[in-house]
Amino acid sequence: MRVGEKTGLARAVHRADLQAVGEVRRSLRELLRPRCPMQLADVAELLTTELVTNALVHTDQGAEVSATLDSGRLRVEVRDHTARRPRPYVPTADDGTHGRGLVLVDALADAWGVDPLGGGKVVWFELDGGPALS
Repeated sequence: MRVGEKTGLARAVHRADLQAVGEVRRSLRELLRPRCPMQLADVAELLTTELVTNALVHTDQGAEVSATLDSGRLRVEVRDHTARRPRPYVPTADDGTHGRGLVLVDALADAWGVDPLGGGKVVWFELDGGPALS
């Protein structure tokens, strides 16, 4: 990919369709593997999985997922139709495997946030791939 060239994906995920999470992961992998180091692609897949799963588990509707590669930076956005903002917390041992999604996003993303959007929100993260994504 040349510097300044954009490429990406867009995908709608239906309410409660947790199988679609794997499909989003595969689509992201297909986008990233030829363009960035495996470690960066693995982190992007993990964080995307967490955000999409959160949207499906914690809202009553589906979500839209988009990923854009532009000038060495990956941005993934997950839009849902619930204005309630996610609240990261430190999970306890009793939480099992639940409650770690936003903690992982916070720890591994170069930037992340939540933006209100017309009756819903967009939860996003960015990863800086440097020259590898250029």
